[in-house]
Formats: sequence, C-alpha cells, structure tokens
Amino acid sequence: MSTENTTTALPDVTGRAAHRAVRYAKFTIGYNVIEGIIAISAGAVAGAVSLIGFGVDSGIEVAAAVVVLVRLLAEIKGGEPDEAKERRALKFIAITFFALAAYVTVEGIRDLVAGEKPDTSLVGIVLTGVSIIIMPWLARAKRRAGQEMNSRLVVADAAETKLCAWLSVSTFAGLVAFALFGWTWLDPVAGFVIAAFAVMEGKEAWEGELVCDDGCEDDKAPVGAETKSCSDDCH
Repeated sequence: MSTENTTTALPDVTGRAAHRAVRYAKFTIGYNVIEGIIAISAGAVAGAVSLIGFGVDSGIEVAAAVVVLVRLLAEIKGGEPDEAKERRALKFIAITFFALAAYVTVEGIRDLVAGEKPDTSLVGIVLTGVSIIIMPWLARAKRRAGQEMNSRLVVADAAETKLCAWLSVSTFAGLVAFALFGWTWLDPVAGFVIAAFAVMEGKEAWEGELVCDDGCEDDKAPVGAETKSCSDDCH
C-alpha cells in the first residue's frame, strides 16, 4: 500500500465528524450513568435480574464511551493517531462485549432453572421504552460519524450502542410480557440471543474487523497488490 493511501486511512480528527463523535461520547456517558442508576435501583426493588443486567450494561457502555472520548480528545488536541493505542482500545471494548454476554447467559440460565418471578416494574418499563427510542438513533449517529472520520474505534463503539438498543428491546419485552401475562421465560431466552450477538460483535472488535473501509482491502484483492486485509495488519 502506498504512503499516501496509508495516510488517508488514518482517522480524520480535524473535521466536524470528530467533534460530533465527541458530543455523542459525552452524551452516552451522561445518559448511561443516569440510566444505570435507575435500572439497578428499580431492578433491586422489583427483584428483576433482567433490569439489573440492563443497568450493568449501561455501566459497560459508559466504560467504552470513556475510552473513545479520551482517545478522541487526545487526537483532536494535536496528537498523532496512535494505531497501537486504538487496537488496545478496540480490545477493551471487545472484552466488555464478552463480559456482558457472560453475565446475561449465567443470569438467564439461573432464572430459567430457579423460575424467578420478579415484581412488575413500571419504572423499568418506562426506562427501557425510552432507551428503545434513544439508543438506535445514537448508534446510527455514532456509526455515521465513525465512517465519515474513518475511525474503527468510533464504529466499534457504535456497535456496542446498537447492542444496548437490542438489549433495551429484550428487557422491555420481558418486563411487559411479565406484567401482562406473567411470562418469566421470555426475557432469559431473549438474553441468550443478545449474548450471541455480543460474542459476535466482541470477536469482530477484538480482531479489528468491524469495518473494512479504513484503507484495508478485503481478501479478494489482486494477487501481488500491496494491500492489507482486516484479518492481518489492520486490526
């Protein structure tokens, strides 16, 4: 790959997209701190493991957003994009995916075996309902900013926000189903689906394969071309 192409492949931290990404990261931190506190508190009162897990996920989202914010601010202030640090940050985000997958799987199995029956939580229903509206919008906005500035890190963070959106749907469905019909099995089963999604996204984040439009070509490049795939030096 030529020096020119390698340079253009680096994240652009000078444009408007980078500043939007900073605002989205700050919003993510503030929103999820409040969301996490409310969810864990309401879940503890109602004995709803799914709602507590939803709050734990908010904490993971905060941690990931802090990593992204610190990296973005450092680069915007004049620092050269550090690919090694970005890879480490991507791996940290991947670990948060795996941690969330492990949590919802263990808790889901425990709920199914024990037949846990939480109390109805109107606070939880309202909270997750609001998140169903906010999180998909935030995930799309982050991904768009990440693609515009050519940042794998921001796109990885957008993927985690997308996961939070699905987890909002899962938790909301479980809480509503229990309130209306007394069904307790729906939320653990939906949690298993979320866990599978988390493992998939975590693997991609760990390998740096969340995007292939950052200067890396796919493995179908012509033989002899000086390109890098997302499975080698570009992760």
